[in-house]
Amino acid sequence: MPPDSQQVDNPLTWLNRARSDFFMASHKIPGTFWEDHCYHAQQCVEKALKAMILYHQTSFPYTHDLAKLFGLLHGLCEIPNGLEEAVILTGYAVEGRYPGFDEPLTESDWQEAVRLAESVLLWSESCIRPAD
Repeated sequence: MPPDSQQVDNPLTWLNRARSDFFMASHKIPGTFWEDHCYHAQQCVEKALKAMILYHQTSFPYTHDLAKLFGLLHGLCEIPNGLEEAVILTGYAVEGRYPGFDEPLTESDWQEAVRLAESVLLWSESCIRPAD
């Protein structure tokens, strides 16, 4: 049975939320903005990292700063090479969601955001196993 969507201390809850964000990031719907999909890619990474931190029985700050979350994981587990490239998604947490902050994002930006989010999500899923 999947965890309740409100179990804030359960890593699987956060991982399920990351999966939900990945779905929204990776499925372009006509009439939507690249920025919104990139926001969900950032949210996927953020929630997957928070799931990993909880999995290692450590608390995390409520932050969108992916570098800070990766930094917390350095003392807890081995992070695969290249995974920390996802820190570039941090800017999509706020700035890209509102008109006038940055230049509009492109399909190429979106594809890179989805690629990075998927790599972090797959890594987190490979590490976090539900209890039998």
